[in-house]
Amino acid sequence: MRKALRWLLALAVLIGTVGTAGTATAAGPEATDIKDRLLAVPGMSLIEEKPYPGYRFFVLNYTQPVDHRHPSEGTFQQRITVLHKDTARPTVFYTGGYNVSTTPGRREPTQIVDGNQVSMEYRYFTPSRPRPADWSKLDIWQAASDQHRIFKALKKIYSEKWISTGGSKGGMTATYYERYYPRDMDGVVAYVAPNDVVNQEDSAYDRFFETVGTPECRARLNGVQREALVRRAALEERYTAYAAENGYTFDTIGGLDRAYEAVVLDYVWGFWQYSTLADCADIPANAANATDEEIWTSVDTISGFSAYTDQGLEQYTPYYYQAGTQLGAPTIRFPHIEQKYIRYGYQPPRNFVPRSIPMRFQPFVMDDVDAWVRHNARQMLFVYGENDPWGAEPFRLGRGARDSYVYTAPGMNHGANVAGLPAGQKALATARILDWAGVAPAAVEADPSTARPLAAYDARLDRRDVEREPALRP
Repeated sequence: MRKALRWLLALAVLIGTVGTAGTATAAGPEATDIKDRLLAVPGMSLIEEKPYPGYRFFVLNYTQPVDHRHPSEGTFQQRITVLHKDTARPTVFYTGGYNVSTTPGRREPTQIVDGNQVSMEYRYFTPSRPRPADWSKLDIWQAASDQHRIFKALKKIYSEKWISTGGSKGGMTATYYERYYPRDMDGVVAYVAPNDVVNQEDSAYDRFFETVGTPECRARLNGVQREALVRRAALEERYTAYAAENGYTFDTIGGLDRAYEAVVLDYVWGFWQYSTLADCADIPANAANATDEEIWTSVDTISGFSAYTDQGLEQYTPYYYQAGTQLGAPTIRFPHIEQKYIRYGYQPPRNFVPRSIPMRFQPFVMDDVDAWVRHNARQMLFVYGENDPWGAEPFRLGRGARDSYVYTAPGMNHGANVAGLPAGQKALATARILDWAGVAPAAVEADPSTARPLAAYDARLDRRDVEREPALRP
């Protein structure tokens, strides 16, 4: 009997030990500091940690293959950031399609789901560029594969649901990522994402500029743009002095005259991309009677005379390379300007990339993405601004799409967001994001009209201003 009792007691102790060990193993990762867990990821290294109340914010490097098809043929360091809240919360995967900000910030979906945020610098934007750079490895599949590897590496830490997002070129990037890796994300929120399916067919942009805003505002903008070309000789003298004063050169585009016209032709587009109808009050009402100073200042404020200098173009070489090889670029007419004043028109991306970098356009790539979205979109939300030129060629949904939406924010520009949608669409979009992230409250599931962001607005974290990119870039 005593032997039996000792055996039962030993068995109970053994079971208790196994149970305790199992609990310890499960809790172990959570007991480890998040920085240690991130740095335990193979290929991850710390650049710096910046404090922010309620979060941990890390700037990191992650080792990526230059070519995901042949990973043994070289690597580069890709910069990412992690805004850490809690591994028990969902995670938003953000990219703007350009450089990544190293200042703590929270994108709209991150505020909505009250989650973590991983942000990625797009490959080939410095410092996330291989040395030497093989430009043939800069394409949308390689970039999507960058995201896929980051997701796989961090999903082991952030195991709850993931939502990808991005604005403009970042919205395009989130869409391309979904096209190539549709099983990674639980939802996609793509803001103001252009969709240039047929690069040679851009009449949608011409129709947009015929009706956007009001006749009075369009007349003011068209007048200043035309006058800047009428006064080309005088204003180019000022441009020459401005370039000399700042050390600007024009080798890539092929001369100051080409750069001057490119800046001026961006003027109307740039206004509607970044401004609102109310800002028309700042545009000279009678351009013909305006001073040279007024014309120069208006064009420089909206388009930026540094944009097409070698120094202004250098940072954006990866974008123009992609525009000239896969993404496409718009070309529009200027019916309010006599042809004698226009020497070059909208110049192709080839003119903005050093000639030492070879480029060849692939017309089938955007058509493939467009067709995939129409027929296969699942849990995708596209948000556009009514007055944003880039929305003239949007993504559209076909019969094959499921639980996906395309909404337009009235009166908004390239900074359109869910918060700017009409009340019903805003609530539904918020409810769907919460549901995709797995954090929709029971009240929202019962009545989507009650949906609200789960995190309170933070003026420092939740900057809502559109990220301004000089010159004609999404």
